[in-house]
Amino acid sequence: MEFDFTQIEAEGRYRLLTNFVGPRPIALVTTRSASGRANAAPMSFFNVFSHEPPIVVLGIQPRLSGEDKDTVANIRRTSEFAVNMVDMALSQQMLVCGLAFETDVDELEISGLPTARCRQVDVDFVTNSPCAFECRVERLIEYPRRVLVLGQVVHMHVQRGCLDEAGRYVNPETYQPIARLHADNYITSDRQFVLKAPAISEVLTTAKRAGQ
Repeated sequence: MEFDFTQIEAEGRYRLLTNFVGPRPIALVTTRSASGRANAAPMSFFNVFSHEPPIVVLGIQPRLSGEDKDTVANIRRTSEFAVNMVDMALSQQMLVCGLAFETDVDELEISGLPTARCRQVDVDFVTNSPCAFECRVERLIEYPRRVLVLGQVVHMHVQRGCLDEAGRYVNPETYQPIARLHADNYITSDRQFVLKAPAISEVLTTAKRAGQ
């Protein structure tokens, strides 16, 4: 089957992209409202794109009315946000944060998530999240139906148990984030395996023999 993205409607493009590009990690994004209350919303259009500088990217669409969602409105005003990674223990509370509450409702409070103030930005982070990234906006890229938020990570909170004994690499026994596939389908990283690339010399030798 062939799909011409210059011809099909937006709903079809969304369905194809989100069905086949996955799993996509979930960012539970926390911001600060104009009245000083915390705001939290899950985003599955999210990933890390650079380590130098350390950049994460959010892709956020507006409301059906065309108005900015609370997360974008807060980010535009403060240029600050935090990304809280989500595991199974936080999955139900993450879904609660994604409900269509009124603008000044504190989703962190209503979902019962424990929080603390970030170290370098004026935002609350989820203390029982496996890890949380404090971010300042590096730039916003605007489209008619989407804004891409490039955030530079300035601080990171990591649960000690999520790292190995040396504190260098993730401990796969304890850090098992969930990610979105399509619709209401999610996946967790509790089944991990090792893939090691072969030596170039081995590949070239095999290719040479196959060509003889």
